[in-house]
Amino acid sequence: MTILPSQASAAQALPAPPFEAPVDPARPVPPPGAAADIGKLLDDGPFSTMQGFVVLLAALSIVMDGFDGQLIGFAIPMMIKEWGITREAFAPAVAAGLIGMGIGSAFAGLFADRYGRRSAVIASVLVFGAATCAIGLAPNATAVAALRFIAGLGIGGALPSATTMTAEFTPARRRTLAVTATIVCVPLGGMLAGLFAGLVLPAYGWRALFFSGGAMAVGLGIVLSIALPESPRYLSRHRARWNELTALLARMRRPMADGVRYVDSREQAGEGQGGVRALFGQGYARDTVLIWIAFFMCLTAVYSAFSWLPTMLASEGLPLGIAGSGLTAYNLGGVIGALACAAAMTRWGSLWPLAICCFGAAASAYAMLTVDANQNASLMIFGFGVHGLFVNAVQSTMYALCAFIYPTRVRATGTASALAFGRLGAILSAFAGAAVITRGGAQGYLTLLGSVMLFALLSLLLVRRHIPARKEQP
Repeated sequence: MTILPSQASAAQALPAPPFEAPVDPARPVPPPGAAADIGKLLDDGPFSTMQGFVVLLAALSIVMDGFDGQLIGFAIPMMIKEWGITREAFAPAVAAGLIGMGIGSAFAGLFADRYGRRSAVIASVLVFGAATCAIGLAPNATAVAALRFIAGLGIGGALPSATTMTAEFTPARRRTLAVTATIVCVPLGGMLAGLFAGLVLPAYGWRALFFSGGAMAVGLGIVLSIALPESPRYLSRHRARWNELTALLARMRRPMADGVRYVDSREQAGEGQGGVRALFGQGYARDTVLIWIAFFMCLTAVYSAFSWLPTMLASEGLPLGIAGSGLTAYNLGGVIGALACAAAMTRWGSLWPLAICCFGAAASAYAMLTVDANQNASLMIFGFGVHGLFVNAVQSTMYALCAFIYPTRVRATGTASALAFGRLGAILSAFAGAAVITRGGAQGYLTLLGSVMLFALLSLLLVRRHIPARKEQP
């Protein structure tokens, strides 16, 4: 394929030649000037090696997002001890990172919808990687707060951008599972961070933990800048980039003739204004508000664990190594739960799998109120594994629900705004977690985790546009 100067951006965005797909002579190619429906091509077409490669890259970016995002939870007990400060004094440093995530989530969605998903993913990974490296040089908690805020901008931006990329590269029949498999990489990254921290912290300290974690993210950002293509659905909305889209579709086993026109009939049927305002028009307002509440409650639970679970277990008298294993178990359960819930949603739709998981998350938290961490540490850690299974099942699959609810023109904005509002719950957890552990210990902490998941359950039961069961899907 000869690439003209006007197609230079396409050459930079497409993966290496090994992912070039052969033309299928049995597949009809629209003649020049004909209209090709990008929605049907993507939603109803095959899932090629090229598309799998893109989903893998998106998933790796989320693995590093979860990895770097959760390093602070493992490092907090050691940092507090080194600087001689209280949990409450360190709460602003935790909150700063979560505030950055909220801002990053909101602006990354708008950026991705206007300038492309590819640029948003790459920029996010490079930002949180560089800032995480710099935390290793921090002299005090104030510096950690500033750097965690910057890292949070990237960590928050990566999630909605990467999940939108996955959704728009995956056929409709596989989309729920693919999006969830991408999001499940957050607890997977956290689980790897726990194993990595268990090796690095005792031998080299918390500074080496941040140096190495950030360096890996920067390396991944460089790989993404070379190999990650732009979303075909995004390209279809920009006539000047149709040549790039034609080249990309050829690699996806969907050959198009030069000069073909691209339309998206499924999306254009509901075409209207874009931006945040569109999330509250054309019948989307109710679902938008309810999804925002569900994200808020769920992320309050998730980040109460990510930031404070090892600290809470340590405050109950458990050794630091065992306390850290509680968060590792939480993340391991999350990986299992998210994949299981995604498989259930693919067959039975999103309503009842999400409702059952919300109820399971609340019930498991309340059940742990009867467990004495000192007497039954293994049972408590197992309980957090079960709780993490249900909570992360809900959190991970809600991204697929967002991808279903919103059309292309606002899909990244819709997902990002829900995540941004949810980050307010995460910010609340930074202060509430420290205060609850100090005043109520494990009992207060577990009551918090169970209660917020009951509110998430109520919100999701009231959402109108749930993913339908397989037999109901068009």
